[in-house]
Amino acid sequence: MHPTVVCWALLIVGLLGQQSAPSSGTSTSLDFEVFKNKIQPIFLAKRPGHARCVSCHSSGTPLRLQPIPTGASNWNEEDSRKNFEVIRRVAIPGNPRSRLLVHPLDEQAGGDFFHNGGKHWSSQSDPEWQTLKAWVLGETGR
Repeated sequence: MHPTVVCWALLIVGLLGQQSAPSSGTSTSLDFEVFKNKIQPIFLAKRPGHARCVSCHSSGTPLRLQPIPTGASNWNEEDSRKNFEVIRRVAIPGNPRSRLLVHPLDEQAGGDFFHNGGKHWSSQSDPEWQTLKAWVLGETGR
């Protein structure tokens, strides 16, 4: 195959993979207080057959949450802000196809094909997944 064709193919695949917020004319932003009080607890939740998100995502992965301090059951304010900045990379405001939503969701339910930690939600009806979606879409109240 000609190198130019390969370059164009890679460029197109890369562009298709880019996430951008829908251009519906509405402005959506991610709410830190909702993140701290409703989203972070999801990362700490134990699900049957799965490790907690924080177990893998506090070390050894590109999407790195702050580790929970020894003896603590949650993050402090400073670590929560750091986690918020990390998660903003995969939670594009207003975009229902954000990686935060599709990566840990079963492929049959609309997720992508692979997540090292397994597929935590088999349905978009799962309450935790619904909480994540509402936050990304700006539909949560405090």
